[in-house]
Amino acid sequence: MSAAAGRVVAGRYELSTLIGQGGMGQVWTAYDKRLDRRVAVKLLRPDKVAGHEADELRRRFVRECRVTAQVDHPGLVTVHDAGSEGEELFLVMQFVDGADLGDHLAEHDPYPWQWAVAVAAQLCAVLSAVHAVPIVHRDLKPRNVMVKQDGTVTVLDLGVASVMDADTTRLTHTGTPIGSPAYMAPEQAMGGAVGPYTDLYALGVLMHELLSGDVPFSGSTALGVLHRHLYEPPVPVRRLRPEVPEALEALVLRLLAKDPQHRPDSAQEVYEHLALLLPSRSVPTGAPLDPTRPFLRPHAPWPDRARTPAPQPAPAAPSAPTAEKADVAAAVDEVKRLLGEGRITQAVDILGSILPVAAEQHGEHSPVVRTLRKQYAATLLDDGQYRRALPELRRLADERSAEAGQADPQSLRHRYEAAQCLEQLGDPAAALAEYRALLPYYENRYVAAGDPQQAHDVRRRIGHLLLALGDRPAAHDTLVRLLHDVERVQGPGHPLAADIRRTLQWLGQVRG
Repeated sequence: MSAAAGRVVAGRYELSTLIGQGGMGQVWTAYDKRLDRRVAVKLLRPDKVAGHEADELRRRFVRECRVTAQVDHPGLVTVHDAGSEGEELFLVMQFVDGADLGDHLAEHDPYPWQWAVAVAAQLCAVLSAVHAVPIVHRDLKPRNVMVKQDGTVTVLDLGVASVMDADTTRLTHTGTPIGSPAYMAPEQAMGGAVGPYTDLYALGVLMHELLSGDVPFSGSTALGVLHRHLYEPPVPVRRLRPEVPEALEALVLRLLAKDPQHRPDSAQEVYEHLALLLPSRSVPTGAPLDPTRPFLRPHAPWPDRARTPAPQPAPAAPSAPTAEKADVAAAVDEVKRLLGEGRITQAVDILGSILPVAAEQHGEHSPVVRTLRKQYAATLLDDGQYRRALPELRRLADERSAEAGQADPQSLRHRYEAAQCLEQLGDPAAALAEYRALLPYYENRYVAAGDPQQAHDVRRRIGHLLLALGDRPAAHDTLVRLLHDVERVQGPGHPLAADIRRTLQWLGQVRG
């Protein structure tokens, strides 16, 4: 595979980090240079398939990408673009922020059966939309399912799906089935006709794994696993976890029936059974990646109460050197170039990932790291990523005030920008407290120096925040005093004076 970090596909998508690899292809995180956003890029190599199968794969890949892009469901990853470049086929998809179901399961042992029901119910909604096209996914497994931060489930990798068209040669006619042995239905393993019932079998395997911690059939070889799918009955999950409801165990066993005719008729039917086991509507825990949340509070915003987050780990740097050999100077030059081209999202990620490398090389409190951290915070602020910028600004303010004192201009500037973040994040009380704490420093420094503009700006923000919090008398008094000072110092024609007069006029009308 010729792909490498920094390579640009189709003149637009710059590859960043390799996140998946198989015999015929790779999946990368990437950046859409035109729209300055993160995407995922899947690359396939038809020349890895012998003979005329390569041409067939190429034709079907492009055709299936077009069909897949027409499937409209929020539980499916969005397809942005598809095409070919040289010997490779590429598929550009939505970048999904979350954890794949395999990692989610590994981090929660045992997996709550209510979570398993919630995941399966969401998957039924997706499969129902996919099967209506009609498309069969063929490779439903935990690694192809993402649980997003708000608990919603997204299905990946429809690129290997087979459009159910009898006039089109199947990719499997050479005897090589598409899919993963541990999740493969008997008819798929035998190279027979596949249909929606094939995906329902894979759903049964996935549910068995969530409930028991392991797939129903495993083995040392793929052939051995497929043999067990064909001839061995699955172990009922209640033997492994007695707390699982009997109805849920019965549904899993039906899904794992060897004969497709003995499985549920559709994903819709499976959902109707699962709906009886879904949790009643109530207040969710607020923890991320909880798949019951969409059922506990359907369509509720996430998070329920946007508050100051803990600092998040930065994503991997695009086209930056590895951590062991990272060239900080080169990364800084790359950031300058990206910012000059308006590619802020990409610049932010490079800065975030190079910071720990620079700290290791130069020391956490070195001038190099301090400069990088300032640039990182400023770029986040410029990109409107206030939630990520806030902890960085607070850290910079604390470090600077510890060195130079609370009245240091740089520390005050960082605190001022942090207060702006709090405003943008919808926390007026916290922003008001921060501005009030800053005001004496600004008044002492700037008013005494004959430059009261910064102090006036802080006072104006305080007045507006008081108004936002519903304290109209205090807002009115604050703005009246501010208007008097602005007119005295700057003159009645100053733009700030005109702005304050408009606010007071409106406030007077409201009070009246």
